[in-house]
Parts: sequence; structure tokens; C-alpha cells
Amino acid sequence: MTHAIRIHQYGGPEVLSWDEVDVGEPASGEVKLRHTAIGLNFIDVYQRTGLYPVGDFPQALGMEAAGIVVAVGEGVPDLSPGDRVAYAMVLGAYTTERLIDADKLVKLPDSIDDETAAAMMLQGMTARYLLKNSYPVRSGDVVLLMAAAGGVGTLLSQWARHLGVTVIGCVGSEEKAKLAQAQGCHHTILYQEEDVAARVRDITGGEGVAAVYDSVGQATLMASLDSLRPTGTLVSFGSASGPITDFNIGLLAQKGSLYIQRPTLGTYIRNRALLIESAKDLMGVVAQGAVKVQIGQRYSLADTAQAHQDLEARQTTGATVLLP
Repeated sequence: MTHAIRIHQYGGPEVLSWDEVDVGEPASGEVKLRHTAIGLNFIDVYQRTGLYPVGDFPQALGMEAAGIVVAVGEGVPDLSPGDRVAYAMVLGAYTTERLIDADKLVKLPDSIDDETAAAMMLQGMTARYLLKNSYPVRSGDVVLLMAAAGGVGTLLSQWARHLGVTVIGCVGSEEKAKLAQAQGCHHTILYQEEDVAARVRDITGGEGVAAVYDSVGQATLMASLDSLRPTGTLVSFGSASGPITDFNIGLLAQKGSLYIQRPTLGTYIRNRALLIESAKDLMGVVAQGAVKVQIGQRYSLADTAQAHQDLEARQTTGATVLLP
């Protein structure tokens, strides 16, 4: 029997329900996929609470997974039963089996196992667009990374270092500082205890950083802006502390003719060509060992509510996978 973690209303982790579901057979252009590992991301929390609406109920959550093709519909020439694949940014991953459009899937090389794939697709392709599109880094740049010990943070810091970038990472504890340093951060700041912008100025000789990558949102907005050099770029790509509202755009002029972007991965993989380019780049740096995917914790899919609770309480480090 196929099971799914679904919500029947918005709310806390308690609204996540372990339901029996009927998947059916693939239509034209679809495949039936048996999941082997599922990624957990903060976007899942936003969707569970209704910050990002998910449409009609009941709705399975989850935005990335890896698995094995079970059946193939008509018009899918390049996939066959038994193929190992992964995907990201397709709602409905919290299931043991699912139907999915074939053009959303990427074949996995033998060098990348299923758990690694499930843990890296969304966060890894996010790290890629942050570093190569939102603010394209150059060797010698100094950047500031909020939540440096998290899933995106640990991938981005390794990749940035590989590209010759100096990374300053903000973390919430000494333990997370050690983890962030092990994952590529050159400097760490305890943002709950230290003045972030002042420490950044100390580290950069008063200059400030070229870019800030900030997934925390409201709580760190001013520290991020104040850490930038003139004409620097704030990339606000998450709202873990709550959304930024009523922003005065005039602050960008006052603080040094700054730039700000609020991107989403979906824009950067919006067609098949962009998806393949992004995934190929990610798999390349992982396969060569330049970026190592650290899975900090694993949960049974049936225990997804506990995984959400731990994620929101900042109890997780690195990536988290759910196992069907």
C-alpha cells in the first residue's frame, strides 16, 4: 500500500497526517516513481503553515526526492523501469510512490547514492544559483552567509571556497560554528551574541562584504544590509524567522547604493535546459569531492512531524532525509 504524509489544513507539525493513497498508473509524459529517499527543506514548513499556499486539500508536501522508476507512460523515450532518478521543486514528495512528469527528473550517476541525491538536489541547486546567478562570485570575493551550518549553508560554503571565495558564516552556537568551519567557512560569527556587522567590518578591514546570502529573513535583515560594502548585494532567499514586510527601499541608498534580490530556485530551473545545466554542475562538484553532502539526520517518513519540529527548533545540522 502506498502512503503519503499529507496536510488537510494549515498549521503546526501536528497537521501532518500519515495517509493511505492510490497512486494509479502514469499518463502520457509521466512516470511512476518509487521513492528511496526524500529531502526535508524549510520550504516544506512554509507550505505546511500556509505562508506558501499549496492549493486544495488534502495535499502531500515535500519538494525533492530520489527514487527508482517503476513504470513509464507513453511519450517518455529516455527513461525505463529501474532507472535511478532525482528531482527538486515538484510538490508531493512525501510519498512512498508517486506519479511525476518525466521532464522534471534527472538521471543519477553511479557515483551518487540515493540519500545523497535526495539531500542535495534542492539545496545544492539553490547554492548554485546563489553563487553563479544571484550574485556571481569571483575568486577573491568575501561573502557573508547566514545559517551557515544549515543544509544550503554547508553546501554553499564548500562550493564558494572551491571557487576561491572567502566565507564568513553566521551561526547560532559554538557547536554549529565548528561544523561551519569544517564545511568551508573561513570565519564564523555567533549572531545571537556578537554584533554581526561590526565583526564583518573587523574581518574585512572596514570594507564590508560583496554579498550576503540570507535565508533567515526578518531577524537578520538589518545586520545583513549593514555588513555589505558599497554597491553590495543582499540575496534574501528564505524567511526562517518570518517574512520581511514594509521594507523601505530608501535604505538601500542610505546604506551605500545596495542591491537586493528575493529569488527562488524555481526561476532558475524553469525549463528542462536550465534544470539539466544546474543539476549537471551540482553533480560534477559532488562527484569530484569539491562539495560533500553532509546528512546530519535521518527520519522515517512516518515520523515527518518530528523532523519538522526539529527543523523549526534549529535542532538540525546539514541536510535531513526522510526514508520511506
